[in-house]
Amino acid sequence: MQAYIIRRLLLTIPTIFIVTILVFFSVRLIPGSVIDIMVAEMAEESGLGDELAAEHIRHLLGLDLPIHVQYGKWVGGAIRGDFGVSLWRGTVITEEIFSRYPISFELGFFAVITALMVALPIGVYSAIRQDTMGDYAGRTFAILALSVPNFWVMTMVVVYPSIWWNWTPPVQYIPFVDNPVENIKQFLLPAVIMGMQMSGGMMRMTRTMMLEVLRQDYIRTAWSKGLRERVVVLRHAMRNAFIPIITIVGPMILLLIGGSVITEQIFSLPGLGRLFIDALNQRDYPVISAMNTITATALVFTILVVDLAYAWLDPRVVYR
Repeated sequence: MQAYIIRRLLLTIPTIFIVTILVFFSVRLIPGSVIDIMVAEMAEESGLGDELAAEHIRHLLGLDLPIHVQYGKWVGGAIRGDFGVSLWRGTVITEEIFSRYPISFELGFFAVITALMVALPIGVYSAIRQDTMGDYAGRTFAILALSVPNFWVMTMVVVYPSIWWNWTPPVQYIPFVDNPVENIKQFLLPAVIMGMQMSGGMMRMTRTMMLEVLRQDYIRTAWSKGLRERVVVLRHAMRNAFIPIITIVGPMILLLIGGSVITEQIFSLPGLGRLFIDALNQRDYPVISAMNTITATALVFTILVVDLAYAWLDPRVVYR
């Protein structure tokens, strides 16, 4: 196991290196550059021509250096945890990410907990009560959760209550330290909508895997021994059925790191997702590169943890 973990950790080095190359160069292929966006504003204030303004901005931001020199300086700082400064705000990117991270973490935490609390019990119940009314209701809910886009539901939740009842969700972020109750209430609605949407696929996977496990010979043996249903399901069936489900749960953990772009935009939550969409609109290259690199790195290590969880759940899985 130790040798396997060491090999995987060593493989993350070239993987992340390739990611930094793709991220750094691909963001510069987005139509329209930060120079074009800034030129109009600077031209109005200084009265300089477009060419003079563009040259001045390019030199001021260090974008007049050769592209490989820019990459070398950026990746050298990233290795030390320094992703540079925002081209627009001039703020240190690392500090801005840390200041917004608790918001995205809280949103993702509530969303993942909601998805688990909804999907796992309903999925297990649908499997052990196959082809009953409860099973049909659970499967219908799962299909609806998968079919209805969460951004549409969020938009309807914001628009129609304001028309019918003159109520809208809070549009200004309330820090937890200022008002814990209002802070949690602010996150519950978007987190529940996100969690419901995520629960659809997990619910169907849970039901499918539980049905497969319940048909195994060792489960029939457990039934024939006269064990209670709770013991058979919880102790014998669920642990083996959850192995493929871990594959679905793993990527959900990225919500705790990268936030949700659409949700934070609709509900005016100043988290990492909103930081990313603002940077994308402004072509803030260092911020975009930093966010993508951090998310990709987190994904690499999440996949490693998921693979190790297989061995913990199933002793037959051995890594050498």
